[in-house]
Amino acid sequence: MKIAGCTALVTGGNRGIGEGFVEELLEQGAARVYVAARTLADAQGVAARAPDRLVAVQLDVTRPEDVQAAAARCPDVNLLINNAGAFNRQTLLGAADMSALRQEIETNYIGLVAMCRAFAPILKANGGGAILNVLSAGGIVAVPEMGGYSPSKFAARAASDCLRAELAPQGTHVAALIVGSVDTRMASHVTGVEKSTPRAVARAGLLAAKHNIDEHDTDPHAISVRAFLARDPHTLKRSLAAGVAATKP
Repeated sequence: MKIAGCTALVTGGNRGIGEGFVEELLEQGAARVYVAARTLADAQGVAARAPDRLVAVQLDVTRPEDVQAAAARCPDVNLLINNAGAFNRQTLLGAADMSALRQEIETNYIGLVAMCRAFAPILKANGGGAILNVLSAGGIVAVPEMGGYSPSKFAARAASDCLRAELAPQGTHVAALIVGSVDTRMASHVTGVEKSTPRAVARAGLLAAKHNIDEHDTDPHAISVRAFLARDPHTLKRSLAAGVAATKP
């Protein structure tokens, strides 16, 4: 996948990691970037920065009619970046009802799959291209405080594997981006960990597209979570026990 000269669509491109992708795509020479957001005004706010290369698109990935309209509006896309996400900071049992869970599942999983289904024929017609699915370290480690968000990212990660196999024959690569802590509004409540910039995460994501990387940890926090998972559980248990013992008088 060559970024220079490509035509990309970024969902949730009006802020956070999505905005970082838009900026990095411009920096790396993308010919056109469709900036998609739930309201056209939000998308236009970013697109106005480079009107010769940025195009505003109204798109709520949970609305099938929006997804189909975007596919009709953007027939030249060869790089799809599924970045739109919802995180409601509710636990599964502590939430007042199931609405937060449903929104997270609809946005982070079903919406992502809907975008892949709508744009797969377009990518094929344009030579194959690539899809980047922006996921989370909460998609490789279940985090109770992340309620429906963590399970939705687990589902999106599994879907990425399935989609990669389905789309390989048409030359479309699917990369799952495992994102840790980033300096965005969504992660404003997170403390005690190093936060990467949205541009740094976007740069790592585009690297996955350029080199056909199936699953890529985009930042130090994501890498540390992966390293923790890789530790032998018995060794980890002994290390934790030794640490506790060392603190006793």
